[in-house]
Amino acid sequence: MRNLLLTIKYLGTAYSGWQVQNNAPSVQQTLQDAIEKLFCVRENIIGCSRTDAGVHANMYCCNIRTESKLPCDVVVRGLNAYLPPDICAVSCCEVEYDFHARYDCIGKEYVYIIRNSPLPDPFTFGRCWQFNKYIDVDLLNDCAQAYCGTHDFKAFCSAGSSVQSTVRTVTYFSVTREEDTVKMTVSADGFLYNMVRIMVGTLTDVVLGKIKADEIPSVISSLDRSRSGITAPPQGLYLNKVFYKGSDNVG
Repeated sequence: MRNLLLTIKYLGTAYSGWQVQNNAPSVQQTLQDAIEKLFCVRENIIGCSRTDAGVHANMYCCNIRTESKLPCDVVVRGLNAYLPPDICAVSCCEVEYDFHARYDCIGKEYVYIIRNSPLPDPFTFGRCWQFNKYIDVDLLNDCAQAYCGTHDFKAFCSAGSSVQSTVRTVTYFSVTREEDTVKMTVSADGFLYNMVRIMVGTLTDVVLGKIKADEIPSVISSLDRSRSGITAPPQGLYLNKVFYKGSDNVG
């Protein structure tokens, strides 16, 4: 029995998220269908995390325990022959049998993309958040530093989460601009349900004057979801990197 670490990327627009759903297409189910065609058996896939409907991934890691003896390069080529064009297998390698894509993950990086222009762009539709009011990236970058460090992020977690602890450590949060594209990049040891989207929504509420620029520390300490900003829409969010201890080729 082998344990394969598979890295994929996908455009999440057509999917209900990563996890298999009863009545909606998911990335996991689509990948399982492709693996079944290639391996001639329906294998269980362990994903590194859940992603919501409409969320994308520049890097998503999962592991598959299988009896298949197909070489890793053949697995990548074979899967891409069966996968739809909005999902791509990037790499495959054999790992220790007890490796677990979710539980062995030590951190992730997300990127949120905003098109900051009064004019929409049909070529980025579904791949960013169209936000018309001008964003002062220097101001928001300064505000975002309040997120960094170890905090209880209960105020940045949507209802319905079942986690025991809402304490997370944010390594960095940056806000940058390239022409009409504003990019928010955040890395942490873990993320709560909708945490990144609420962090982004809180920063955009600063732009709209709904939250004061110096108010984010008090929002964090309040532990009150009603004090933080809106939940930014899913189409701007990308899982960008996945980190594993001692691994140079993942993350």
